Parts: sequence; C-alpha cells; structure tokens
Amino acid sequence: MNYDLIALDIDGTLLTDDHTLTSNVREAVREAHGRGAEIVLCTGRGPANAIPVLDKLGLAGTMITHNGAATVDSASRTVLHQYSIDNAEVARFRAYCLEAKLHFDLNTAFEMLIEDITPEAEAMYRLYGASPVLRNPGDPLPEGLVKFTLFGDQAELDRVEAEWNGWTHGLQHIRSGDYFIDVQHRDASKGKALRQLAQLRGIEQSRVMAIGNYFNDVGMLTFAGLGVAVANSPEAVKEAANVVTRSNEADGVAHALHAFAWT
Repeated sequence: MNYDLIALDIDGTLLTDDHTLTSNVREAVREAHGRGAEIVLCTGRGPANAIPVLDKLGLAGTMITHNGAATVDSASRTVLHQYSIDNAEVARFRAYCLEAKLHFDLNTAFEMLIEDITPEAEAMYRLYGASPVLRNPGDPLPEGLVKFTLFGDQAELDRVEAEWNGWTHGLQHIRSGDYFIDVQHRDASKGKALRQLAQLRGIEQSRVMAIGNYFNDVGMLTFAGLGVAVANSPEAVKEAANVVTRSNEADGVAHALHAFAWT
C-alpha cells in the first residue's frame, strides 16, 4: 500500500452529481481500507450529513468536517478539535445576508441552524441529506459556531464574493461550491486539519493521498504527498494537484485508488 492516510472530499468527488455513491467507488475505498489505509472524509459538510456517507462506505472513524473547522469521531459523535468563530464577526455577514435577502445557515460542530427557508433552500438541504433546525432570529447567536454558509445561484454568489473580497475582517470566506460561500476561522482549512491528523498519527506527508474537486480542497491537495483532482474540477484546482483522475461521474475516486494507491 503506497499511502497510510487517504483523505476524500465528498461532494463532486466521492459522490456523483446526484449524490450517489456508486458500487465501484464504494468497493475501491473499502479495498484501500482493507489494505491498511486510514480513510478520512474531508468535507465542507457538517458531521450530521457526512456520517451517513461514511456509513454507506461501511466505515467509521475520524472525519474532517466544515472545511477543517471541526475534526470529529464518527463512532462516539465527539469533537476532537474545532475552530470556533467570533459571533461579533459573524453578525456582520448575517446582517448583510438579511438585508440582501440571501439564504444562510449557522453551524456549530454538530448542528445546522436556519432562520427561514425558501423552496430552493429546502430542495438543496434535501439533496444533501441535511436537516437544519429553525432558530428564533431574535435570540442571541449560539456559542461555538464554526461556520456561516451562504447559499444562492452562481452569478449572485460571484457578486457577493467580489464584494466580500474588499472587506477587512478577522475571518475567511471560501467558495466551497458554485452555490456556496463558507465563512469561518482564518486558521481552519482542510489542509491544516489533514496535516494535524497526519502528525498525530505519525504519518509522513509522502504517505498521505488526497482527492478533491473544488477550491476548498486546494490546501489538502497541496499538503498531501499525492494530491488528486477529479476531472470535473476547475482548472485552478487541477493545477494545484499532482495528477488528475476521471470525473466524479466516471468513478474518479475508484480510478485514482486503483491507479496510485497500491500499484
């Protein structure tokens, strides 16, 4: 086995566009695990809708969630490490979205909170298997927030992202998909969380493999000894990777594992 730790993004990478885990991908991931690699889902999702994917793989263990803002143990449902964000900083992004009538959710390590719901947002949550909890907008923001996520159409988010790029603030915002912008702690990233986990396990960087598809995956792709971008990735993500595999619609994860993980 060439790699002791294999980090897998979920959406657009492990799953097809309709969020299906194919049998080819499942069996390849399980084979990698059976050969001795630790499989770590490394995702922008929260644990609540990432754990079901791990269950479908027939695996359990450590997951890097919320783009590295919360590392959790799937079996015990405990937080191993998290980067909480300042509610005063979050309030500015929330106020912007309220004024612009843009949908958002607020995330602690294990809970997703919303203040309203639109048909589009409801369909999106259903697609991702998420079950947000409706909060009272008049209540104080909860403690322990790790991520604020904005959802909208691509052109609208392009405009918001360009405007937020001009802001000065203590957080970071990152595009985690065509229809999502995530706001979180400056130190939170998939790459940093993967590095911390590898160090904890005593695994050399050269023995880490990562597969992803979007801008929030670049940190882990550049950290890993082998960073693999699926073919449906933006060009900048492909350029950050060492190699490019097939798309998520063509069992790219399975192809990459067979091609590189144990040959």
